[in-house]
Amino acid sequence: MIGLIAHSEKAEGRAAVRLMIKALKECNIAFALEANTAALVGRRSRLDVRALAADAELLVVMGGDGTILRVVHKLGALLRPILGVNIGSLGFLTCVGVAEIGRAVQSIVRRDYVVSPRALLRAELSPAVGRRAHLQGLNDVVISRGERSQLVKIAVRIDGTELTDYNADGLIISTPTGSTAYSLSAGGPVLMPDSGAFVVTPICPHVLTNRSTVVSDRSVIEARLVVPEKEVFVTVDGRATRAMRVGDVLRVFKSDRTLPLVTLPGRSFPKVLRQKLKWSGSNV
Repeated sequence: MIGLIAHSEKAEGRAAVRLMIKALKECNIAFALEANTAALVGRRSRLDVRALAADAELLVVMGGDGTILRVVHKLGALLRPILGVNIGSLGFLTCVGVAEIGRAVQSIVRRDYVVSPRALLRAELSPAVGRRAHLQGLNDVVISRGERSQLVKIAVRIDGTELTDYNADGLIISTPTGSTAYSLSAGGPVLMPDSGAFVVTPICPHVLTNRSTVVSDRSVIEARLVVPEKEVFVTVDGRATRAMRVGDVLRVFKSDRTLPLVTLPGRSFPKVLRQKLKWSGSNV
């Protein structure tokens, strides 16, 4: 059974869901809809994302990268292969456009789609006082100063060894998947999905020599606030925000889970990268 989930607030969502239902029916493929997705096309369903995933062989998520991130967070440990249909603008996780829905369904029928295992990260925020918070992410962990105008000072260690103190607006610790998100906007490098690394990128650092650092995903990255009486915020994948204060310790490491991200045959990551970033090469 195929589970269908769409961004219910996007104008293009309704048309995408109808096209997907039509293509699945023509191929006699069983499907079910998440509750908000069903309402989008005048149907009824009581299934939330987790209930839908419990019986689904594959989830088709129609939206943008943010929609897939929200679905991943709702799934928790109940991860299923996800095929993303792009009804947004720039998207690195969504490999199919609305015009390619028919081709995508044929690939599902033939089972010739390609599964790209995407590493997830774990973040543990241990406060000086109180309970430890455990968070899981696909893209990144971001330490930010919020609405304050002052820089924050963040001490970073790799496997217990001091790396440096960053004076910056914040810090991004991203997976290879997240390297094309906020980290890229902050000047970080693009990592191949199977590169086996994290990238640590300061946000607007005060010292020009503070650049992105690529770290093995077998390492534990530890961050602490240095300056007293400062408060920053820790956010995972743009969600699950927690306050962080002096004395708190943030540890980031690779999760033992992966997300099976579905792509179409011939749709390699370098090809997607070239298309999304509009790289055309040199004319010289």
